[in-house]
Amino acid sequence: MNPRFLDTLSGERRPFVPLDPANVRVYSCGPTVYGPAHVGNFRSFLFADLLVRYLRYLGYPVTWVMNITDVDDKIIRGARADGSTIAEVAERWTARFLDDAATLRMTVPDVLPRATGHIPEMASLIATLLDRGHAYRTEDGSVFFRIASWPAYGRLAHLDPAEMRVGERVESDEYAKDDVRDFALWKGPKADEPSWDSAIGPGRPGWHIECSAMSMSYLGPSFDIHTGGVDLVFPHHEDEMAQSEAATGEPFVATWLHCAHLQMGGEKMAKSTGNIARVADLVALGVSPRALRYALLAAHYRMSLSFSEDSLQAANSAVERLDALWSSLAAYRSDGPDDPTLDTLLDTARAGFEAGLDDDLNASPAFAAVFELVREVNRRIAARAISTADAARIRAFLEDIDRVLALLPDEEALEPDLLAMIEARVAARAARDWAESDRLRAELLDRGVAVEDTRDGQRWRRVETARG
Repeated sequence: MNPRFLDTLSGERRPFVPLDPANVRVYSCGPTVYGPAHVGNFRSFLFADLLVRYLRYLGYPVTWVMNITDVDDKIIRGARADGSTIAEVAERWTARFLDDAATLRMTVPDVLPRATGHIPEMASLIATLLDRGHAYRTEDGSVFFRIASWPAYGRLAHLDPAEMRVGERVESDEYAKDDVRDFALWKGPKADEPSWDSAIGPGRPGWHIECSAMSMSYLGPSFDIHTGGVDLVFPHHEDEMAQSEAATGEPFVATWLHCAHLQMGGEKMAKSTGNIARVADLVALGVSPRALRYALLAAHYRMSLSFSEDSLQAANSAVERLDALWSSLAAYRSDGPDDPTLDTLLDTARAGFEAGLDDDLNASPAFAAVFELVREVNRRIAARAISTADAARIRAFLEDIDRVLALLPDEEALEPDLLAMIEARVAARAARDWAESDRLRAELLDRGVAVEDTRDGQRWRRVETARG
């Protein structure tokens, strides 16, 4: 059964049918690198990561492209403020974005194109729009898309094209355009701004043309899925679709998916209001990266999600439950017979997991299926109802679905001094030196290693806390 996704354009929940089964093509709007991305941004990026991971889990070959916007009014202002170049500002915050993405275990997209590396493609696309009468030049060298030439404008956002445009990055009176609704494809050169020579003259690209040019450069004029935050539906994605289809005469995107806002303190998380939390800052405070990933994924992507201390604590508890089971399964030893009902248990868990994600990538029931399995396996471990081989099969199952979730602990070896302490604790227990055993366990916990005594012997696991 193919997954079903709710397409923003049609408003319909439809089975996913790839345009080319040999190459599912996905484009995601990435960061504008004028500062560090906040966790609200990463909710959108991680939802796209979940999508790509799940499609690959289902066996689809996927090409995932996520752009880096490295020229923008805010980047220009930032460069002026600290006396650097836009390239230096962009490089600094791109590196920070990639570090934060790795911290949250986000899959590295197959292509991470930068806007400034695709000026010729943008100029070529704009030249086509000029030739077809969908764009016009102004006296200052700028080029605008003529909305009146495109009657389909407004379909994605379900707006009347006669309505006034809102949320545009360029003030309506900054350029002498024909219609206040028209949007900039190319901005004429200014003395205090970066400029590129191109086939359509000097200047710099508008925001919207960047994504059209970069997506089509790597995915073709039509591709399967475009993702982004709900705040990008209008005007950004509306403009992308209009200029792309006007230039090519072909449908731009088969399925549009948009992620709802992350809220903090009852309001949308946004840099403009200062109502933000950043990944590196939270980790420095002791927040577990895996708990943060869980917190950003656990609710349906189209539902507004509240980010709070309580949500982080709940996420941390969930991750600790996974870790404890993972450690228990690794240590478990039993010479008893295999559990004849284990196949049914794992099949039921997989069916629930896939049913949730097949239903418009609904992570909530998918996680519920996983944690119902955790509860039942813990019960069977306590009852010694599974064999050593069963424990290995359950671990293999969890590893398989973790290709989608990316939540299981890393299996790195302990540092030599920590390993020596664990071995010393085994010796202390053998000598019935309980005080030394307890002292070593407390010291190990302070170093981030939880040690437990079980019927199968001593076991350990790395631990992370929601707050330091």
